Amino acid sequence: MSDTTPRRLLAVFDIDNTLADTDHRQHYLERRPRDWDGFFGAAPADPPLARGVALALERAADCEVVYLTGRPERCRDDTVEWLARYGLPEGRVWMRGNQDRRPARTTKLEALQRIARGREVQVFVDDDELVCQAARAAGFRVVLANWAADAPELKAAQEGEGRT
Repeated sequence: MSDTTPRRLLAVFDIDNTLADTDHRQHYLERRPRDWDGFFGAAPADPPLARGVALALERAADCEVVYLTGRPERCRDDTVEWLARYGLPEGRVWMRGNQDRRPARTTKLEALQRIARGREVQVFVDDDELVCQAARAAGFRVVLANWAADAPELKAAQEGEGRT
């Protein structure tokens, strides 16, 4: 690509409850203490969410797709394999550091701003309302992924425990 060739716009997608249905593994978060190893260990069995996958494929026609997940880095291999298994577009995967326990609205907004340096983000798609609010307030065009089953334990964990 030459310096005069325009770079494609970016479409940034969350994974859990945006592309991947985590409903079958919510029970790991309902117990105390939460079973994070079980929760993330079950992620490869997530069924895809048809609306999210269709949107990612649609956006890939005119955008470069990037994935921004709150999953910890130790889940990278499983995550990349899952994306490929369900035919999602190839793209860089941004993950949370293994020891990063800050709220998702903080970690994801920081990563989204890094992703956007020198590139235009056409759309950011996420299921977490607080993440979406923070991204909107920072000037990003946001689509709230509201097509997954409600996951109150996951939402509480995203904010209170900075785990996903």
